Amino acid sequence: MKTIGVGVIGASPLRPGWAVLSHLPAIAALRAYALRAVATSSEDSARAAAEAFKVPSFSDPHALIEREDVDLVVVTVKVPQHHQLVAVALSAGKMVMCEWPLGVTLAETQALQRDAYRAGLNTLIGLQARMAPAIRYARDLVAQGYVGEVLATTLVGSGIGWGPVTDQAHAYVYDVANGATTLSVPTMHALDAMTFVLGDLADVRATAAVRRPTVALADTGSTVSVSAPDHIAIAARLASGAVASVFYRGGISRGDNFRWEINGSEGDLVLTSPVGNLQVLDPVLSGAQGGASMVETLTVPPQYELAPEAPEGPAANVTRLYSAFAQDLAHDTPGARAPDFAHAARLHNWLEAIDAAAIRG
Repeated sequence: MKTIGVGVIGASPLRPGWAVLSHLPAIAALRAYALRAVATSSEDSARAAAEAFKVPSFSDPHALIEREDVDLVVVTVKVPQHHQLVAVALSAGKMVMCEWPLGVTLAETQALQRDAYRAGLNTLIGLQARMAPAIRYARDLVAQGYVGEVLATTLVGSGIGWGPVTDQAHAYVYDVANGATTLSVPTMHALDAMTFVLGDLADVRATAAVRRPTVALADTGSTVSVSAPDHIAIAARLASGAVASVFYRGGISRGDNFRWEINGSEGDLVLTSPVGNLQVLDPVLSGAQGGASMVETLTVPPQYELAPEAPEGPAANVTRLYSAFAQDLAHDTPGARAPDFAHAARLHNWLEAIDAAAIRG
């Protein structure tokens, strides 16, 4: 397979964000990929990027998309900009990797999925929590009967964002119209991992609330009103019949920031992390069966590592995601290993259903 030329939109070294912290290290770690260009939001940041990353850099993302040496366009900008940039890249005949959520609305997501299907283009959506070795091992343990019949699962997490203090650069997530909420981002990343391990949801009840009506901007000293719910509680039934409970709060907790239990007739599995955004770090997997009174840490077998060359930290799961995508391309099996836009559309259906249930109460 030829090297996949990558262009990353949203990689500014002047304000290092998710692209600089995860995507660029992931691309550099994998031999299947080569960074060809980056695009930023200004001439100053484009010049800084050209110097920092040693590739052509543009303040106009369309110039990146048009480059012949770019096979895969990576979109890592704010959610309201996803639809336009992804649509242009698909129209140009480019494969696209887009951060989750793919669109602000289900309609936007479905339109992009249709565009990609009609163009016959491979796509990748940024749902990398399922790539963590502990998550993949937990899935197999459940399938192999480690816990027996799954009776119930409970997941509690903190979103980090959507807390009492932010800055101007991140204030947009507090406006529900922008599509980056406690529900759409950390909760749906966790739900994607949950359904990857335990199977689809079959029924949902939900409630959500804005518990902090204003947020302070640390860099300006001002405050802005909050319309995006910062607390979401979901009660669900899985297709298997198991009962599921999911709760996410904005900000961080002085207690546990991520704990996921899978309780079965013969055993239990527990996944924990100091960070509530499951997609960012590898959780610790613990388990116990039979007469054991407490779970103990389980060692994840080495074969569950999809990318041995993955750097530690926030780039690890993203590296595994890119590695899985390269395998899908090599074997002509789109969506088999790495989630694509079709998967994004399915998950966004659940996002909209949960949101509607929360509104109805």
